[in-house]
Amino acid sequence: MAEFITISEAESGTRLLRWFLRHYPAMLQRDFYKLCRGGQIRINSSRCKGMEILNTGDIVRIPPTLQSYKNVKKIENGENFSASDLENLRNCIIHNDSDIVVFNKPAGLAVQGGTGIKKSVDKMAAALFPYDKISLVHRIDRETSGLLVVAKNQKAAQDLSSQFQNKTAHKEYLALLQGNIPQKSGVIENYVAKGQVFEDMMSVPKGTSVQRAITEYKVLGEAAGVLTWVLFSPKTGRTHQLRLHSAFSLHAPIIGDDLYGNRTDNLDDVLKSFLTTNKLFLFAYRITFRHPRTGKMITLNATVPEFMQSVIKFLEFKLP
Repeated sequence: MAEFITISEAESGTRLLRWFLRHYPAMLQRDFYKLCRGGQIRINSSRCKGMEILNTGDIVRIPPTLQSYKNVKKIENGENFSASDLENLRNCIIHNDSDIVVFNKPAGLAVQGGTGIKKSVDKMAAALFPYDKISLVHRIDRETSGLLVVAKNQKAAQDLSSQFQNKTAHKEYLALLQGNIPQKSGVIENYVAKGQVFEDMMSVPKGTSVQRAITEYKVLGEAAGVLTWVLFSPKTGRTHQLRLHSAFSLHAPIIGDDLYGNRTDNLDDVLKSFLTTNKLFLFAYRITFRHPRTGKMITLNATVPEFMQSVIKFLEFKLP
């Protein structure tokens, strides 16, 4: 039985062929055009040739034979993901134009593919946008949720990469920490290397390669003297920088951070029940950058993930 799908606002402006290749990545183009010629694929009940531009509200007829193309797409480096995985990532898009796409990345999804990684944003984005040159211009940890900007052509990639490297692009994170922070705002400045923090160069062992790490922070709320709601503004982009600064500089590790000290021993049973999770309470909340084509400054906010929303509501914390 044929299926009928209504085109969303996020997909408006996409060519019919590209739309099909996103949703049915195992499909061959020759099969697509054959179905168009036979009238099996239609737009608003009308026959189509395949290069039509889709608009919001258009209804696309999907022939029943296409169900066989919804099997897992396998990538040479060992990645594999299904059509539903691609659809889930597509639903995470909060901004999309001809130069960039911005995702509200879920916790647990890797940004970049590699050995042992089955799903990653870069490979899945390439499947969603098969005729664009997808490039990562910055990264966030696999465990971290929130905003991720991806370039769709080489010019945009070069421009955005420069902005993130030169720190003219600005990122803000929200985090729930376990512990009390006496100083309610400030700047953390020290050196980090392979999961360690050094307060000055004198304390760095000989032969150890370190990087300067700077983070501004502001306490937004506190609960029972054991939980702290914090806004982070990193000025450098070191690996695990915010997690290290929370655990070793503020002495208040991020909830859910098993790597650097996820402690719940001093929490009462009610709080423990809310915070028992394998997800990291670190969220890339806001990002500001210059659009690579228009030159205009853009500020985007992302919706806090559901696993954090219930806790924030219970603790009566506010967003900045």
